[in-house]
Amino acid sequence: MAKKKGIQLSAFSILFLIIFALAILTYLFPQVQDASLATVVMAPFNGFKEAIDVCIFILLLGGFLGVVTKTGALDAGIGALVKKLKGNELVLIVILMILFSIGGTTYGMAEETVAFYVLICSTMVAAGFDTTVGVATIMLGAGVGVLGSTVNPFAVGVALDALKEKGIQYNSATVIVLGAILWLTALLMAIFYVLRYAKKVKAEKGSTILSLQEQNDMHEHFGHANFDNIEFTGKTRATLIVFGITFIIMVISLIPWENFGINIFVGWSSFLTGTPLGQWYFGELSMWFLIAAIVIGVINGFKESEIIDSFMDGVKDILSVVLIIAVARGASVLMAATKFDTFILESASTALKGLSPVIFAPASYVLFLVLSFLIPSTSGLASVAFPVLGPLTSTLGYSAEVMVLIFSAASGVINLITPTSGVVMGGLAIGKMQYGTWLKFVGKLIAAIIIADVVILTAAMMFIR
Repeated sequence: MAKKKGIQLSAFSILFLIIFALAILTYLFPQVQDASLATVVMAPFNGFKEAIDVCIFILLLGGFLGVVTKTGALDAGIGALVKKLKGNELVLIVILMILFSIGGTTYGMAEETVAFYVLICSTMVAAGFDTTVGVATIMLGAGVGVLGSTVNPFAVGVALDALKEKGIQYNSATVIVLGAILWLTALLMAIFYVLRYAKKVKAEKGSTILSLQEQNDMHEHFGHANFDNIEFTGKTRATLIVFGITFIIMVISLIPWENFGINIFVGWSSFLTGTPLGQWYFGELSMWFLIAAIVIGVINGFKESEIIDSFMDGVKDILSVVLIIAVARGASVLMAATKFDTFILESASTALKGLSPVIFAPASYVLFLVLSFLIPSTSGLASVAFPVLGPLTSTLGYSAEVMVLIFSAASGVINLITPTSGVVMGGLAIGKMQYGTWLKFVGKLIAAIIIADVVILTAAMMFIR
């Protein structure tokens, strides 16, 4: 049955509408500073300033992928992988989702996932699935890990530090165990959900959720490779080895090893960027991908002009993603400028006083759902919320550790679907998938995860003191 083309708003239109809507809302509450025209107009630019580090990283990542694409090695590697997995492609989805979720629960893997969308979407399309499966494998995989953060320094780490500053005692083991329960529960649900959809698409192409336009975009960007006459040369193998090492180093460089008592990378590994592995962030990653692009160009015998041209082609292809992330950050900038986020937090904390744990836990979860829409950054939200909600939870005699996981779970769920998240909108842009289509695909799973979270967290709030 033919898919209706339909009319869907672009990511940019959605984000600008959200900025305008939030600006209008500030006029409805006298306690909030009204958003002036200048604040609204400058929000995207100021969002770009705040997100400049991740934007540069994504631009240089795009250049790296442009050089790799010109070599043809990526198509060769994907083709070889698909042929090897013939009949067992579903196993790849499970393995990847587990790996991405580990990254999410340990170090909050989010913006870094942008590096994988081209590779994973290309692989899934070649394996007979669609880009929905590729996007879901990455976004849901990493997202459910962040949702159930165990030692993620950018979520539970910041929240626990805020509790410590307020003199509130906590048990780290409780956070890890409860986080693991949330993580594994959501992971199992997500894997089952993606596998069920992937099987349907594999069995019958017409069962894809993608519109005709999205299907055309999928074939244009991810379905062009010919795997029938793949030739593995020495250059191809060397390119794939460097490609793999580049991503392995990226992952290693982002894990805060010292937080886990592992000091193997301290000192010696700082020779390249001045910062040891385990402490890298977007600046170091940007230059790492630039170096890798040059190395791959040299391996393949590219002239200087060929390296530059292919690099710039890659930058051009991913520029729209950078602009989407900048505009998405603009919504958060506007909320901070008008103090709308603080107003909601203070109003809600007043309403939470005196509630029983059966009501307190779900109500807190709903509060964090709202706040996470306004502040997609987990570290930013934890910094704002826990100096207020930490003491409130402790005063009521409830578990501060459970409140930390309520925050982690709620913000994790919202950051799977919120258009104010550059990770969501950027990932969808690379996967050539409309935001409305993503919501249609993931809606039932999100509802199921929210129900499971609320049940687990309410029970924990009732019994953990």
